[in-house]
Amino acid sequence: MTASVKTMEFPMVLLRLADWFLYQFLANSCYRAAMKIKNHGFSFFLKNPSIRSSSSHQFPLYPSLTKCNLHGRKYQTLVCDIHGCLLRSHSFFPYFMLVAFEGGSIFRAFLLLLSCPFLLILDYELKLRAMIFLTFCGLRLKDMESVSRAVLPKFYLENLNFHAYEAVCSAGSKVVFTSVPRVMVEGFLKEYLSVDSVVGTELQTKGKFFTGLVSSSGLLVKHRALKELFGDKRPDIGIGSSSLHDHLLISLCKEAYVVSKEEAKSNPSSVMPRDKYPKPLVFHDGRLAFLPTPFATLSMFMWLPIGILLAVFRLFVGICLPYNLAILLGIASGVNLKVKGCPPMKSQNGKGVLYVCTHRTLLDPVFLSTSLGKPLTAVTYSLSKMSEILAPIRTVRLTRDRKRDGETMQKLLSEGDLVVCPEGTTCREPYLLRFSSLFAELADEIVPVAMNTDVTMFYGTTASGLKCLDPIFFLMNPRPSYSVEILGKVPRELTCAGGKSSYEVANYIQKELGMALGFECTSLTRRDKYLMLAGNEGVVQEKRRKP
Repeated sequence: MTASVKTMEFPMVLLRLADWFLYQFLANSCYRAAMKIKNHGFSFFLKNPSIRSSSSHQFPLYPSLTKCNLHGRKYQTLVCDIHGCLLRSHSFFPYFMLVAFEGGSIFRAFLLLLSCPFLLILDYELKLRAMIFLTFCGLRLKDMESVSRAVLPKFYLENLNFHAYEAVCSAGSKVVFTSVPRVMVEGFLKEYLSVDSVVGTELQTKGKFFTGLVSSSGLLVKHRALKELFGDKRPDIGIGSSSLHDHLLISLCKEAYVVSKEEAKSNPSSVMPRDKYPKPLVFHDGRLAFLPTPFATLSMFMWLPIGILLAVFRLFVGICLPYNLAILLGIASGVNLKVKGCPPMKSQNGKGVLYVCTHRTLLDPVFLSTSLGKPLTAVTYSLSKMSEILAPIRTVRLTRDRKRDGETMQKLLSEGDLVVCPEGTTCREPYLLRFSSLFAELADEIVPVAMNTDVTMFYGTTASGLKCLDPIFFLMNPRPSYSVEILGKVPRELTCAGGKSSYEVANYIQKELGMALGFECTSLTRRDKYLMLAGNEGVVQEKRRKP
């Protein structure tokens, strides 16, 4: 019995020893070690500005950019990123969509849109690689150059953070580090913000096309790129977002400031005023009139079938029906037509009246004719065969030979009223291009007409696309708006018949139309527009027949 009791007590003693060892030695030791690590880690977290949890809003590691003193920075170097810092939007998807739609095709844009649910579950690096592949695979280099020059700057300017822009302008030297493809941002940053150097992710190319893959160096790691570029030297100012990658970047600078996502969205003062743009935004290209966020792009694709049918209906109404019925059905279909002013009395000298219009779309003469309720003749320098066939009014081509064009317009005026757009090309923004003075030499009875348009989805003009689709795209908008203001006849003493030169008359009418619309008059021409947007002078050379 005693032996059996002793035999049973022995395992109990072992269990007690094991319990004491596990609790007293291991558990307590591990607990004390964990507490030390916790306390040390927390103090290290507060002392080390390169590490920060995105949820620790109560302990900001860096001051807000609004507290940065911008004076005396002329000889200092500033580094930042365009994504999440210079732009108020923290999503770069809309800019990839712009490249896919404007540089690629509608099918590429649709494929990128379909990828959105999958992009949500990917981490930052995989998401960026996926968007790069879908956007750039098979894209021509020259198409990307065109989008970078003519499309993206408008959307970058509209989304620019005013505080970040002021900080960049205050520095003498500016360097941008970004993990997005360099080809998407370099043109804008150097042209509009005078950035000295742009270091971004490089893309693979094969011949004249992108492969959709990043270079062998991979996605850019910003703080590593900064060390490679500056070495042991530390930049004076660093600006970043609240992300860990940006904190690692700006921790290598002498001064560091943060642009918070909430402040950029909620603070009205961060919005870039148009009059503060580094360069006036006079020309831009592309079809999309909105920033294509995923939801906005989805709405566009859902609207497309309806928009196409609506455009066909509006074209039929404008071409085939009488003016009164066309206006009624056009307004019923969503077209917002505003007409101001009274049509002039009949000409006293037997000639037609010369209407001088601002040029917003190819439909300017059509809407003027509809507003007046009478047929007009329009002269144009270049018009596609399709637009010429669909035009509900008579159109006559000019040759750019001043003498021949003058004779043609004189003949047309002897037959009836004539419409001319002396800017020679369309302009989307609130600016008037230089007026050609030829029209002023041809008529004594001149009626200026201030025309303006407003669209929400598609632009009805293009410099590098298919011009025959311009009216279709304009009429595909849910509620396109046209404003027609007929000003009074130009007094005779202010015409060439009253002793004024043709240039004085043209400048006077440009100024009057600019005041009526609230637009700024410029000396820019059609040539300036096409050199910037399309890389040519906008003159279509007719093909010569072989003998």
